[in-house]
Amino acid sequence: MMLDVYCLFTNMWGWIALAVFIVFIIILYLLSPLISPQPIILHNAHVIITGGSSGIGKALAVQAVQQGAKVTIVARDKAKLEETKAELASFIPDEKVEERVQLISVDLSKDYVAVENALHTAESNFGPVECLINCAGTSSPGRFEELPITDFKKMMDINYLSAVHATRAIIPSMKIHGRGRIVFVSSQAGQLGLFGFTAYSASKFALRGLAEALQMEVKPYNIHLTLAFPPDTNTPGFQEEQKTKPIETKLISETSGLFTPENVASIILADTVRGRFFSTMGLDGLMLACVTCGFSPVTSLMEATQQVITMGLFRIISLFYLDHFDRIVHRCKLEKDAKENSKKMS
Repeated sequence: MMLDVYCLFTNMWGWIALAVFIVFIIILYLLSPLISPQPIILHNAHVIITGGSSGIGKALAVQAVQQGAKVTIVARDKAKLEETKAELASFIPDEKVEERVQLISVDLSKDYVAVENALHTAESNFGPVECLINCAGTSSPGRFEELPITDFKKMMDINYLSAVHATRAIIPSMKIHGRGRIVFVSSQAGQLGLFGFTAYSASKFALRGLAEALQMEVKPYNIHLTLAFPPDTNTPGFQEEQKTKPIETKLISETSGLFTPENVASIILADTVRGRFFSTMGLDGLMLACVTCGFSPVTSLMEATQQVITMGLFRIISLFYLDHFDRIVHRCKLEKDAKENSKKMS
């Protein structure tokens, strides 16, 4: 009899704990909009996309146009820009493409004054910028001591400084109008350092520091930043980097799979519209965002709670990932040493 009463008592408290937890989650869900930015509407909004002539940037341009935005595409290659414009024209059947798409050919990493003048011209044509997406980037994989020293500067110039220049040119207008979205497209290699990405990872990590500091500055002006961490994406840039990527880097990168530009673009654009600070893809992306969240801005109570609850678990899982990566590097070294010894013996 006493055992039955004890079981009933413990079961009752278990159900009460579950009910309290459910109520807590519901309250968080209801309160989240209080700190979440108001979603923006892309229809007729002016969206500038750097690096928009290929890869993820091009996919973002297509989807922004499909949602009715006026899109300014910024890149260096004039021929690629014209090809992209022709492709976008197929999504604008009832309007002249010139009224919805404009092209800017400028090197974002070099002359800030030239960048500023070009983007101000874009604003005079299409109106104030509602959303700036910094997607211009490149990668030079290779072992640290084998990479040309110039590649380290090149990565910082293209992946980091180009975003600084474009953002600096647009921020004043956004402040005047009291709203805006700014996106920095980093990488999962901007969340953890990977073999072969000493130059690339450093430049992508830099974007996070910029994003977190800048968000604190512009939040009072109703300007919200999104920091995107795409995994390997099947773009022309990815196919090019495969030619020089060390075998260790290839094997490590394969653990996250290969995404399509369209899939990545749709997630980034949706997170931008909602004003989410982190934009991640896949389960690995979610884990990395949680385990590296640190002092990052909070745009959702639900997301913050999930980070607090799962951070310890994801850290444990990350240790297994790191061990797996170390084993890959060690195995490749043994294979390399064996080949070198074989050559010496022959």
